[in-house]
Amino acid sequence: MVPWGGFTCCLSAAALYLLGRSSGRDAEVLKSVTRVNQLKELAQLLDTACKVLPLVVTISGRVGSDTPISCEYSGLRGVIVEETAEQHFLKHNDAGSWIQDSALMLSMCKEVPWYLDDGTDRVYVVGARGATGLVLTVGSEVFEESGRSLVRGTLDYLQGLKMLGVKRIERVLPTGTPLTVVGEAVKDDIGTIRIQRPYKGPFYVSHKTIDQLIANLGKWARWYKYASVGFTVFGVFLLAKHAFQYIMERRRHWELRRRVLAAAAKRPGQDNEGSTGNDENGSDNTKKDRLLPDLCVICLEQEYNSVFVPCGHMCSCMACSSHLTNCPLCRRRIEQVVRTFRH
Repeated sequence: MVPWGGFTCCLSAAALYLLGRSSGRDAEVLKSVTRVNQLKELAQLLDTACKVLPLVVTISGRVGSDTPISCEYSGLRGVIVEETAEQHFLKHNDAGSWIQDSALMLSMCKEVPWYLDDGTDRVYVVGARGATGLVLTVGSEVFEESGRSLVRGTLDYLQGLKMLGVKRIERVLPTGTPLTVVGEAVKDDIGTIRIQRPYKGPFYVSHKTIDQLIANLGKWARWYKYASVGFTVFGVFLLAKHAFQYIMERRRHWELRRRVLAAAAKRPGQDNEGSTGNDENGSDNTKKDRLLPDLCVICLEQEYNSVFVPCGHMCSCMACSSHLTNCPLCRRRIEQVVRTFRH
């Protein structure tokens, strides 16, 4: 039997190790990015440093926009607004009970051009929805009860459904929110500076500072590595245990085989001796026959002592015969097992 538990633990350990290594590598990359303390310094930095290689920087400021979105339910003003609507209902299952379930009805997102402003200058952020670490604030969460008519409700009930209502959730990135952005800084032809996803490198939009991001990645890297070591040790233990059990099982079968072959090798000589001296004495021959062990064909440990009815075969012990439904020799169904006793 394949030790799937041990292999699974080892594969999980390898995956966790790779995750920890990736988190540690991201933390080292964040340590190497250029930190911009004031946004007014970024333009001069781009003029000097961006002529050879792409400039990956980290900046901080508050969210702003010239055309913010006014949220319908919460009344907040934001630059990214996500609206979802879920239909909640009770569903009749095969067991005869009602279980609660939901289905997505609407998923919509709006985004306007926005920037970070620290009081010295502003820098536009592009493609923030695809960045790592962006968490939108839940502006409102409203549950509208189902107002279906009696006829519609009856039709739903006949189909095994009971409509409860619609849950609408509004998530928003409000203006004035302090953010830290890590990405590639570029300047267009008219002098507008923006931060975007680099071709190769980190792209973060987070409420945490750059130091908090580095500390968090380092913490996860350590936890992944500790978990990897734990899964490795447990997986090796399971594999070693399976290997030990396999070796002991093979040794037990080899020992039983050796005993059976040794008894079979003695049998011919004993039969010849009995035929020359005591042919007329049946009891002596029976005692000599018992020198060859009548082992159960299932476990090869106990002597067979059970008779199958109605086929009459006797080839297993009582312990093994209790788990059988058909005779191992003729495959006939066993209706009764009768135990035999040796005198």
